[in-house]
Amino acid sequence: MWLPAYATRSERLCRFAVVTFAFAVLAFLIGPLFVVFPLSVAKDPFFTFPIREFSWRWYADFFENTRWTESLLNSLVAAFFSTTLATLLGTLAALGISRPGFPARKAVMALMISPMIMPVVIIAVGAYMFFGSLGLTNTRLGLVLAHAALSIPFVVVTVLSALSTYDTNLTRAGASLGAGPVSVFFTVTLPLILPGIVSGALLAFAVSFDEVIVALFLTGAEQRTLPVQMFSGVRDQINPTIMAAASLLTTVSIALFLVLNLARRLRRT
Repeated sequence: MWLPAYATRSERLCRFAVVTFAFAVLAFLIGPLFVVFPLSVAKDPFFTFPIREFSWRWYADFFENTRWTESLLNSLVAAFFSTTLATLLGTLAALGISRPGFPARKAVMALMISPMIMPVVIIAVGAYMFFGSLGLTNTRLGLVLAHAALSIPFVVVTVLSALSTYDTNLTRAGASLGAGPVSVFFTVTLPLILPGIVSGALLAFAVSFDEVIVALFLTGAEQRTLPVQMFSGVRDQINPTIMAAASLLTTVSIALFLVLNLARRLRRT
């Protein structure tokens, strides 16, 4: 929001106010991170601030405690398979919706993105009732399917955004040269929309890895994910190991954001 040299005093004051307000909101949003990370390296077995002595004991406890490591493994496995399923189905759905002759496009699109705007607790209750009738509660398969349903809208939106700049004449050119639909897709379409697919996959992974409400309804003791383990720890017994887990989750989220930003830059080039 840069202003020219001939900007009036009121315009400069407005710009200063907007920038100050934006930084204040940003500081409010990321403020808790300045507490989580220091507490994760505090030596005391209870929450104290300011920190009197630093230690890595809670990170060691996180990786040595089977409850935390198993919940981390469950989160990674569930996120991997739900991301794979959501990316595949979401990409196919986006390719179908983007076709000019697709019937009832707006209604189908509204139905596809409904999990993004619907309260998660409603989805969790519905998934619990539906999967309960199929015997999929307290199973990893049920969790993967539920997380895939939550993640598909993010894949659809990002892939549709990539397809909005795709020139369909390239598909016709490939077909005119004798290539079949499958060959045209893998050699022409897929490389051009791949950044959008990668962005959707990263968002799907983040949604599944951080989700807690649906996991609370569908998982048992053996399928407990890391967010559920953290929720249980806060509810039952507060332990600084939770801060170590929170800092690791934050680090993973930041890494995914950086990769997503890189994918968007590659898409623009």
